[in-house]
Amino acid sequence: MKRMANLLKVSLLMLTCLSISTVSAYPGMQKQAEGESQTNVGLISVLPQPFPIAVVPFKNEQGEAVDFSQHKGKIIMVNMWATWCPPCVRELPAVSRLSEKFDKQDFVVLPISIDLEGKAKVEPFLKELGMDTFNSYYDETQNLREVFPLDTIPATFILNRDGELIAFVRTFVDWDDKQATELIQGFIGKQ
Repeated sequence: MKRMANLLKVSLLMLTCLSISTVSAYPGMQKQAEGESQTNVGLISVLPQPFPIAVVPFKNEQGEAVDFSQHKGKIIMVNMWATWCPPCVRELPAVSRLSEKFDKQDFVVLPISIDLEGKAKVEPFLKELGMDTFNSYYDETQNLREVFPLDTIPATFILNRDGELIAFVRTFVDWDDKQATELIQGFIGKQ
């Protein structure tokens, strides 16, 4: 049994390494010229109808199981990320700033790491980036793949006040972009 567990760990490590080697193909990884912006806000898909999703648990900073129902009544932006994903890491500061732009009664950002080592890996990584106060959630076992495709990250999923999927994007987005703020404000404005 221990041998099987070790084999699984090695396989996951190899898969991670393969993923890392293809990360440079993500939009936004190329060096930008001064004043040039690659926001990808236009790639956000807004669904014609809200799509109900199942309740799937993930973990908060204390390691407790939580789910989206705890934020019912708010627009929820779920940002799936990992420490080994350069576009994810590049996106984190803007995700953090976006969460501060709106009233916490109306809008919540839930960045969820899919790092296999969870908090043990993420917390020191965020400190190293100078993002000590950034509050990440964790899904080490990728339970959320039951409701969201996680084959490409970063991936952001936006839920309405009833916890239904209303928009998503499966690439880097500059959440500082005025269009992103306007999009979120539009979702908040719908009662």
